[in-house]
Amino acid sequence: MRKKQKFKMELSFEEKELIESIRNYCNSYPNGYPQLLEYAQDLFDRITDMPKDD
Repeated sequence: MRKKQKFKMELSFEEKELIESIRNYCNSYPNGYPQLLEYAQDLFDRITDMPKDD
């Protein structure tokens, strides 16, 4: 079994939401909800949309 490493990192709210949505999707496998995957994909698309509108 691989040893899990922990580290601290500053995240934006959107990045935190993306990580949590991916974890929720993975935890729901194999009875996963397609909506969780769609939500994670939507968050990823918004985060990586260039150029940023700051």
